[in-house]
Amino acid sequence: MTHTTRPAPQSAAWTMTPAPYDDPEVQQLLLGLHNEQRSMYGFADNPADTPASQFAPPHGLFLLVQNEIGDALGCGGWRFLGTQTAEIKRMYVRPEARAQSLGREILLHLEADAKDRGATFAQLETGVANTAALALYRAQGYMPITSYRPDRNPDVNRALRKDL
Repeated sequence: MTHTTRPAPQSAAWTMTPAPYDDPEVQQLLLGLHNEQRSMYGFADNPADTPASQFAPPHGLFLLVQNEIGDALGCGGWRFLGTQTAEIKRMYVRPEARAQSLGREILLHLEADAKDRGATFAQLETGVANTAALALYRAQGYMPITSYRPDRNPDVNRALRKDL
């Protein structure tokens, strides 16, 4: 399959570009995500436990959104779980940058890239207390599924899936 790179969406206020998972700007956003999850649930997966190579093309992608002066606003990535299933991971938008549809734009770009690379499904996991994320994913067509990770607490975690 030949992969065609799509230009990342942009607005006058922000740009979205591929970035390595271990990029310092990405890591700052992931620290914000980690801290937010810990304050919501009392615990959280450590993003540093995920090897950067899992998001490297052609088996994944990580995106960084920055404002016009280069401040990091949000991020997200996908990686293959199997030959046809992409897992959306580490979606995060800084609190002061929310309500601009950045999360939706990141998600749409990740889904399109995964589909271009052969994925027919996208799935993800979020927490029950993250009502904004749950609303976003449901609005984009994600449906609840049984957890695909055996160590997850069904009282806390929600797994969702979508046909691409």
